[in-house]
Amino acid sequence: MASEKKTSLLQGSLDMLILQSLRKESRHGYSIAKYLKKVSEDFLQVEEGSLYPALHRMERRGWITSFWGASESNRRAKFYELSPEGKRQLKTETEAWKQMSQAIDRVMGFQT
Repeated sequence: MASEKKTSLLQGSLDMLILQSLRKESRHGYSIAKYLKKVSEDFLQVEEGSLYPALHRMERRGWITSFWGASESNRRAKFYELSPEGKRQLKTETEAWKQMSQAIDRVMGFQT
């Protein structure tokens, strides 16, 4: 049950989280998943079946671009980086997330 809750939360915010992970540097898919897991202290675990379709969708929308390079283990990997449109989208999604979080906090009585 806890895993299902994590998954549904992630589905609504995956694009924003991926864009955020690319804000400072380009990363390949496995590195994105590893970064999100580490930064969230193992709470967010992105499965390949969710990650790669999201990356392809965001690339089609022009939010990210890709190039081939060598991974940390010197294997060929597709790296992704944020485009100018992706930076704008990250800002839009971050603002929407803040508004939604604040509204939920008010409903739950977390804000005084």
